[in-house]
Parts: sequence; structure tokens; C-alpha cells
Amino acid sequence: MRRIRIELAYDGTDYHGWQVQPGLPTIQGQLEHVLAEIEGAPVRVEGSGRTDAGVHALAQVAAFNLHNPIPPPNLKKALNRLLPPDIRIHRVTEAPPRFHPRFDALEKTYEYRIFRGEVCPPFERRYLLHHPYPLNEETMRALAPIFEGEHDFTAFAATDEKDSLGLSKVRRIFSSRLHIEGERLRYRVRGSGFLKHMVRNIVGVLLEAGKGNLARPDIEARLAPGCAIPPGPSAPARGLFLIEVRYETDPCQIPPE
Repeated sequence: MRRIRIELAYDGTDYHGWQVQPGLPTIQGQLEHVLAEIEGAPVRVEGSGRTDAGVHALAQVAAFNLHNPIPPPNLKKALNRLLPPDIRIHRVTEAPPRFHPRFDALEKTYEYRIFRGEVCPPFERRYLLHHPYPLNEETMRALAPIFEGEHDFTAFAATDEKDSLGLSKVRRIFSSRLHIEGERLRYRVRGSGFLKHMVRNIVGVLLEAGKGNLARPDIEARLAPGCAIPPGPSAPARGLFLIEVRYETDPCQIPPE
């Protein structure tokens, strides 16, 4: 039995997220369907995380077990031939038997993209939030680092089926920065792990701060342990990208910002 690791990109617009859901198109479901054709038997694919419906990825990481002896370069070609064009495999490698893309991940990086111009470029409308309305962008940039460090992100997490387990919602954020690039805003956040809708809720709160509806104390209150403020508002999924998943054995990574 071989352990195979893949790195893939996808346009999440037409999918109901990563995780398999009966009767609905998902990224995991597409991969498992195609791999079953190659293997001649069911194949379980594990991802580094569950991107939400409509969220995109530039470098998602997944792994699965395979009996088929097909070499990694040929497996990459076969997957890209069989998969729909909005899912592309960039890399296929042999992995250690115990490799797990989620549990072995050291950190993940997400990016949220906002277009501020009056007219949204039609070919980018699926990949960013169009917000041509007044915003104090400098306020948003100044407040973005407030999320860095270890915090309780309960007020930034959507309801999850695992909530009944009472798991901690404390996460460590290594970097949280907003970049102003002409008519575009690019929010990039890097952390040890993320909760459901966490990045989208952070962006939503930053937008409220940019509108003048929230100030620094309001955001600090949301990061306080035991905060009872409900999550939201949540920014639309289409502007969110999973940029990178980093592992201890990876030889090179994108540079930090």
C-alpha cells in the first residue's frame, strides 16, 4: 500500500466545499470518484482542511492510500485528464505511511481579496468581493494585526457539528495583515489552524471597522475569553483563497509578509 500526497488548486464557485456531501458536488467527492476509477476500488481522500462552499484554493494538500503502482508523474497526468477543469493537480509525491495532511500541518495561510473600484472586472467577479462603497482603509490596515497571537475565536466561528465535543476555539495567529494595492485590498492571515468561517468573519468585522461601525475596543471584546457576541458579519466565500499549507519537511515555502 502506498501513501500518496497531492497538492491541488481549485475554483470553488460551483462546489459545496471540500467535504463529501450526498448528492452535492464537492472537491473531495470529485477526487474520490476519479481515484476510484484509477484504483478500481473506493479511495478515501483526506485534506488539510475543509474549505467552505465557494472558497477557492491555490495550494490545498490531500493524501490517500493507493495499491495501483502508477508512478507519481503518470498519476498526476491521469488525475488532470479525468478531473473537471476547475480542479487541477500541481504535484504528486510519495509520502510516509503515517502522513496526514491535516494533523501534520504546522500552519496555513489564507488570503481574502476585495476590489474597491466602481466597476468590477467581469472575469474576476467569482474571485473577489466587490465593495465600491466608502471605507476607511487605513483603519482596517491598522486594526488587522490585532488578531495576531493566541486568542479565543469563539466570536469568529460559525456553528460546527463538532461543537458538542466542547473543543477549544483558541487559535494562534502568526501574521494578520491588510495590504492596500490601488483599487484592491488583500487581507492575508497565517496561523496554526482556523475555525469554520473564521477568516470570513474576521474580514467581515474589519469591513465593519472600515465603515465606522466598530472600533478597536469592539474587536478586542470579541477576542476576550468567554465572549458571548455572536459571530459575524461574514464576508462572502468567493473572495477567500487557501494559499498555502506548511509542513516541517517541506523544502521551500512562500515568503512571510
